[in-house]
Amino acid sequence: MTESLIWWSIAIYLLIAIGIAIMSRQGASDDASKSMSGYFLGNRQMNGFVSALSYSATTYSAFMMVGLAGLTYAGGVGALGFEIIYFAGVSLVAIFGPKFWAVGKKFGFVTPSEMLGHRYNSKHVAMAISIASCIFLIPYSAVQLAGVGYLLQGITDGAITFTTGVVLATVIAIFFSYIAGIRSVMWTDSLQAIMMIVASTLVAFLVIQGLGGFGALFDTLATEHPQSLTVPGSGLFSFVTFLGLTIPWFFFSLSNPQVSQRLFMPSSLRSMRHMLIGFLVFGFIYTMVSVLWGFSALAAFPSLERADLATPTLLASEFVPPVLGVIVMIGIMAAAVSTIDSIMLTLASMVSRDVYANVKPNVSEKRQLLVGKFVVPVIALMALAFAELQLDLIAVLSVAASSGLVAMVPALIGAFYWKRGTAAGALVSVVGTSAFVLLMYATGNSLLGLPAGVWGIVVASVLFVGVSLVTKPHQATTDAFFTAIAEELGKKRRSSTDQVSKEAAA
Repeated sequence: MTESLIWWSIAIYLLIAIGIAIMSRQGASDDASKSMSGYFLGNRQMNGFVSALSYSATTYSAFMMVGLAGLTYAGGVGALGFEIIYFAGVSLVAIFGPKFWAVGKKFGFVTPSEMLGHRYNSKHVAMAISIASCIFLIPYSAVQLAGVGYLLQGITDGAITFTTGVVLATVIAIFFSYIAGIRSVMWTDSLQAIMMIVASTLVAFLVIQGLGGFGALFDTLATEHPQSLTVPGSGLFSFVTFLGLTIPWFFFSLSNPQVSQRLFMPSSLRSMRHMLIGFLVFGFIYTMVSVLWGFSALAAFPSLERADLATPTLLASEFVPPVLGVIVMIGIMAAAVSTIDSIMLTLASMVSRDVYANVKPNVSEKRQLLVGKFVVPVIALMALAFAELQLDLIAVLSVAASSGLVAMVPALIGAFYWKRGTAAGALVSVVGTSAFVLLMYATGNSLLGLPAGVWGIVVASVLFVGVSLVTKPHQATTDAFFTAIAEELGKKRRSSTDQVSKEAAA
């Protein structure tokens, strides 16, 4: 695979993606780029098909084909168990998704932090969640940029440097975010998701055939790398390590605001159901493909300097035709850019809506949007600087970010299922747990032999419940919040029942 082929492929992808992004802007109303809801939520009018593909591209980023493949290369079959736990956690969307959608429609929420600030009647809760999200998601954005850097560096044997890949991904992400906000991101996501799943699956089968088929691949692993097919495996995974990785990942769909914010976007509950079903199908296929990539790289190239180079090395090898290899490369790069886009837009909306607007009350929505657009490149440049540090395994860094974000989970669950939850409980749990997780990572990430991934959810739950029990909730706001959920979901159910009755009568 030549350097010129790679650059031409990137140029062609950009031309197509830019065309789709511009078309998404033309298909939107004037409000789509002039209001917070329009720019950051697509006016809450996204259909199920586009939502499913975009949710998939945003979630399954450089983490999968670079990070999960690398984790499989380093840790064996335990990586599959780790990802299956996350997959099981997506069931939380089926439980919480309709409630997010209902209150978002009723109160016009733009961000998850705004929703929690309203529920607990506290601007300080909204501000704390926004700031904590920035602290933990900027490194996660850096992970995506690093994935592109490793990909281009590995596939060209260093001809394209790590820094060049990181800078390229940053510029593309900023550009797509500015064209039409979340609409352009979601429509380009659809292109990326289709390209990702088709090309990566096809190439995985070609690589396995080149290694002699499934039987030969697993015979090689059983003979030369038996530890990769056992648990705990090569030493990367122990029971404690596994727990530390999987617990934060299980709550990913709730704790990561760039994901939970998308629950405000579907045009209807039916669209949300289609989004979830489509994502589950996509995710299962892509998980198996990524793990097979890791196993194939281990069988073919057992002495790589870094596990995260597993996928780039395979793509540059004789097992993969150059044209197919470059398509997969573009798909991985595009997926990473998609995740960065979503994170930048989400954090920008949270900073402008829940920090700036609370510091300066009564500021206009136009002003909030302007601040949000200004914040986008600032976040991107901070992520770029962090990516240049080239820290640790991509998969491990991703989970480190999620370990901090679980600070929001008890307050979020309590918002919908515990009327006794209070603003003080939410605030103390978010601030206290965030500080606790940062301290743990700064001092070796171990307390009584357990990592932050295990302690985070425990500390957050104890603080939220304990402080809530000794303080008083804001009863009027709490009652209004729960009433709104019941009314909106009840209205939808009645509408569905009436439609079924009409069809039966006809």
